[in-house]
Amino acid sequence: MTGRLRDRVAIITGAAGGIGSAMARTFAAEGARVVVNDIAGEAGRDLAAEIRGQGGEAVFVAGDVSRAADVAGMVEQTVGRYGGIDVLVNNAIYAEGDGTIERLEEDVFDRTIAVCLKGPFLCTKAVIPAMKARGGGSIVTLSSVNALFAFGETAYTAAKGGLISMMRLVAAEYGEFGIRSNIICPGTIETKTCMDYWERFPEGFAKLRAMYPLGRIGQPREVAEMAVFLASAESSFVTGSVHVVDGGLLAGRRFEL
Repeated sequence: MTGRLRDRVAIITGAAGGIGSAMARTFAAEGARVVVNDIAGEAGRDLAAEIRGQGGEAVFVAGDVSRAADVAGMVEQTVGRYGGIDVLVNNAIYAEGDGTIERLEEDVFDRTIAVCLKGPFLCTKAVIPAMKARGGGSIVTLSSVNALFAFGETAYTAAKGGLISMMRLVAAEYGEFGIRSNIICPGTIETKTCMDYWERFPEGFAKLRAMYPLGRIGQPREVAEMAVFLASAESSFVTGSVHVVDGGLLAGRRFEL
């Protein structure tokens, strides 16, 4: 199979969701051997089967990224099946019950940090030995515009902000081993979960959309294409960088007197 990721072994966490599934499909289309990781067993198995049905290579490995034993098992299965790991995409998220710091329950904060920050810590720690043995690798971590802009969701914002600092440190400490680490900060992306929420608040969604200079929110494939770039040799001199995929949200809005 040809492609920018031909024969590369890529683990994608949270791969059964909207952005994750777009990345899994796009990586497979570019020739990667994709390990689909998620806690949603049926959706994950269906996605892997879909990719194989279209001529790609994919396997589903269930697991909770906040659990060290699950992460170790995922890495062990990947190396056992494919012989190594070239790419890790830290994508799994948890963002339920979040809100202002005054109203945020401690258990929600703990679970959000466990999945969104501890999860990438565990996954990155687990794949580095395999990447060293491979002579290098690429780690792509999904943060958010929330890490760079006051956009709500206290626990999610804290986790996504921490990811940027942690993964830039990884870039600095492991570059000598040929391991690159980069961060993607997406804006609002049109996933099923996102739209199920905003369908209840059409006026709010109209205001949200108006915040974007391009006049729309993003598509999962637009984040997936950035992830492919960062995972491929096209970005061989790119590491420790934050890549904003937000339709101009952080650039600001046109102002007229």
